[in-house]
Amino acid sequence: MAEQTAKRPVSVPLMADLAARGESPEILFWVGCAGAFDDRYKRVTRAFVRILEHVGVSYAVLGMEESCTGDPAKRAGNEFLFQMQAMTNIATLNGYGIKKVVTACPHCFNTIKNEYPALGGEFEVIHHSTFLQQLINEGKVTAKGGESFKGRRITFHDSCYLGRANNIYEAPREVLEVLDADLLEMKRCKTNGLCCGAGGAQMWKDAEPGKKEVNIERTEEALATLDGDADVLLNLQGVESTAPVLPAGSNRGGSVIAVACPFCMTMMADGVKNKERESDVQVFDLAELIASAEGLNA
Repeated sequence: MAEQTAKRPVSVPLMADLAARGESPEILFWVGCAGAFDDRYKRVTRAFVRILEHVGVSYAVLGMEESCTGDPAKRAGNEFLFQMQAMTNIATLNGYGIKKVVTACPHCFNTIKNEYPALGGEFEVIHHSTFLQQLINEGKVTAKGGESFKGRRITFHDSCYLGRANNIYEAPREVLEVLDADLLEMKRCKTNGLCCGAGGAQMWKDAEPGKKEVNIERTEEALATLDGDADVLLNLQGVESTAPVLPAGSNRGGSVIAVACPFCMTMMADGVKNKERESDVQVFDLAELIASAEGLNA
């Protein structure tokens, strides 16, 4: 998929404006810190909004009323700060009568879904991979009319907070299947997946002493999978996936490492840069791939 450089204006409804008119959206799109402030991940936010508009889902965002979920504070051990941030968000969501929350960030997803209930925040929380899967199953998204991925290689990197923490492994894969690409599983995948190195507040600190950065190890595995490099794969630790290794040297370029998490995107993209493979391997979120296949420029 070509890099999206053109930025069309996006008009996103604010929850406060809808409430002032006495309206309630079907879903509250929780954008998350990365989706709001990280230049790379803003493209994922735009792509997901394009999809919501395309299928006609009634949605809104909190805008300036949305603050950090408190996930980094909790993982770093600052329970006091976490509870302050969480209770502020819960009061805002309850004040608007929000029932269903959709987010593209597994960290926000895990925190709101599993940790807010103990503080009075009871919401139906859906990760965007599951939401996209539902749209595809309902026939609202067909991945036709846009860029074709047929014959291109895509490997999916499991997010720890989506997979290991919440047992969501199939939804992102079913979303990718609609692209009709060559989907390849890494040796360490699903329950045996290797972290990108950013989870548990590791995103905000220097790496522990060791022989290799975790994201480099994971990127090497992703690249070897896309390249069909059996020698590299044989030296990796972990349980073999049942997916076949394609012949070496047959990578036709334009391969994709697919992710469903802003932290994973940063770590895997940095790994691809470290390996100087940006010319033939790109890292994209599921929403970007679907928006591109659907002909929705983000």
